[in-house]
Amino acid sequence: MQLVGPRVRMLDPMKNRFIGPDEVVERFGVGPDRVVDVQALAGDSTDNVPGVPGIGVKTAAQLIEEYGDLENLLAHASEIKQPKRRENLIEHADLARISLELVTLRLDVPVEEKIAEFRKKLPNLDVLIPFLEEQGFKTILSKVRAEFGIDAPAAATPDTATAPGDAAYELVQDEAALKAWIDAAAAAGIVAFDTETTSLDSMVAELVGLSLSVEGGRACYIPVGHVAPGGAPDGELDLGGSGAPAADAPKQIDRDRAVDLLRPMFQDPGILKVGHNIKYDMQIMARYGVEVAPVDDTMILSYVLEGGAHGHGLDELASLLLGHTNIKYGEVTGTGKKRIGFAEVALDKALDYAAEDAEVTGRLYRQFRPRIAGERMATVYETLERPLIPVLSDMERAGIIVDAPFLKGLSSDFEKRAADIAAEIHKLAGREFNIGSPKQLGEILFDEMSLPGGKKTKTGAYATGADILEDLAAQGHDLPARVVDWRQLTKLKSTYTDALVGQINPDTGRVHTSYAQAVASTGRLSSNDPNLQNIPIRTEEGRKIRRAFVAEKGCVLLSADYSQIELRLLAHVAGIETLREAFRDGEDIHAMTASEVFGVPVEGMESSVRNRAKAINFGIIYGISAFGLARQLRIPQGEAKTYIANYFEKFPGIKDYMETTKTFAREHGYVQTIFGRKCHTPGISDKNPARRNFSERAAINAPLQGAAADIIKRAMIRVAPALEEAGIKAKMLLQVHDELIFEVPENELDETAALAKKIMEDAAHLDVPLVVETGSGVNWDEAH
Repeated sequence: MQLVGPRVRMLDPMKNRFIGPDEVVERFGVGPDRVVDVQALAGDSTDNVPGVPGIGVKTAAQLIEEYGDLENLLAHASEIKQPKRRENLIEHADLARISLELVTLRLDVPVEEKIAEFRKKLPNLDVLIPFLEEQGFKTILSKVRAEFGIDAPAAATPDTATAPGDAAYELVQDEAALKAWIDAAAAAGIVAFDTETTSLDSMVAELVGLSLSVEGGRACYIPVGHVAPGGAPDGELDLGGSGAPAADAPKQIDRDRAVDLLRPMFQDPGILKVGHNIKYDMQIMARYGVEVAPVDDTMILSYVLEGGAHGHGLDELASLLLGHTNIKYGEVTGTGKKRIGFAEVALDKALDYAAEDAEVTGRLYRQFRPRIAGERMATVYETLERPLIPVLSDMERAGIIVDAPFLKGLSSDFEKRAADIAAEIHKLAGREFNIGSPKQLGEILFDEMSLPGGKKTKTGAYATGADILEDLAAQGHDLPARVVDWRQLTKLKSTYTDALVGQINPDTGRVHTSYAQAVASTGRLSSNDPNLQNIPIRTEEGRKIRRAFVAEKGCVLLSADYSQIELRLLAHVAGIETLREAFRDGEDIHAMTASEVFGVPVEGMESSVRNRAKAINFGIIYGISAFGLARQLRIPQGEAKTYIANYFEKFPGIKDYMETTKTFAREHGYVQTIFGRKCHTPGISDKNPARRNFSERAAINAPLQGAAADIIKRAMIRVAPALEEAGIKAKMLLQVHDELIFEVPENELDETAALAKKIMEDAAHLDVPLVVETGSGVNWDEAH
């Protein structure tokens, strides 16, 4: 970039954009003429450029902006206010000068070749083609043939359509055309594909069609389940028997026949299958007896490369990286009352929509795959995220049994108790009102009852969030305390006891949650439809809901839970020797912390004192403030501030870790886990203090929470094959934060528990031991 100027610009091939002077300033904080000064200060470990210790690109840019160039900065190094920075600049001035010489490109190198010699030349095909065939370079061979029209696939049928971006899309309606595409996929060794179905729920969805793409600009759509318009409601296909289209359906291949023809391709280990959120497509094909492997996923590739920087949906990525606007689902199915199922969509419209998804997926793949190695993210993708896809797919298909009668009984109990609490609330208020209305509740609390702390929002209504109600309850006010209880019960009823019954699959008698890999920037999985990770367990009512999750007859549920994993990671990452020793010796870490911070002996310690230390331990991980700790412990803010100050005094390495992490995040825009996962922090330099502080807290926690997520993923990937190898019939059903839930035959419980514990504890080797606690029972609550 130091060469960029009026007559020179660079091309970034990964992002497909040109780099001029403005982009150089955006990257380095200085113009092209000062890039070398910044590089000399920041150094570059990849090229063995030492730089000055403790100075990153952002700090270097600020210094050069202030002092003009490296020599002037070094001449005035004694004026730098920050002691450590001043000391490093003075002590390492010679290294900075050497670094400047190393990074400065030579402009006087003689040019012996003429530029015309570097023009692209056509290859000698008589030599190249036989060589590629002999060496078995199928992918390159396919590209060369396509480029020069040699042995190209059969010409497009009259149904071929030209889609946006001049891509040729082919409607495949007979076996000969389908076989040609399958042969093309085999020759290329890679195929991007997508499925169209009747439902987003992969456990009940039926296959309507598939799209394939083996090269940029070409794709096909294979309808197998389309019906005549108005022929069937969404989710209920009438195929006239076992997969055969009804008489009035459009021309298409019999679904079962199409699946049989495609099965060898999907199961061929020599053909890579690429999808976007391919886990869903794998589950759809599994319903038809097809195990898709091996796979790559463009959604997961994007997430590994830029998790937290933006969303990873296909439409967003197409717009962001390809400058292309995908056809929206609603554009082909309609919306609202006029919406139809995809099975009723006319084939010409279905072709454009479906084939585009596969073709765009292929284009994204060709952008992302080279970046994985280039940006050193192969470990995260190849050892964590990619092998996790089939593991999650198996877990989702397994599901977990839910005791519907028990849930219905709970729902009735919650409803009755909520009604009783509502009557109490109305009595305390002196009149009836809608408890679920924040506006009416605020008027009762702050206008009619004149309780303290009333603050109005932009809408003019009083804020009545949980934190405000809990503060009022802590001050001894009964009505807000009862509203908290009422809200908890009504939420448990609507979100869990009522909803879960409706989400039981009628065929399996189980609920099948869906795990999202590409949501949380830290790498944590999220659970959806239903969300089984947010069932509250701190209250008796929440624990009752877990009792509804049961094992099948002859089995028990086994829980394997990492103990205090984030605190252990903090001790490892921050190098806190006191904590390390405590974990190595198996001490009660919260009691030890209480003893250090509050100056009380461990022996005979009251539980309330230990609980305060526990709140500080976990709060520190999340960058808790004095205000937050005071609210959590119900103590004055000054007292909380003293606790935190004492904590940092006893464990100074933690404060250093926090400050170093925030600095790194500001300079790079991300933080990293010990396994190399990048967790982007886009708001770390925001001018808004609230957003900036939130991002700083997230930056502190992300390397710990992210590493915990990485560790349990490593364990999940290893557990499944280990169980199979040991001949154990246990199945892994759920992952909830730091816990794994297994369904285990009763006679295999001890063997499964020992195996799971060993694998989980060996999933990473830290400076402190990983400890896994196991429990079992006929239901989830009993096992936990």
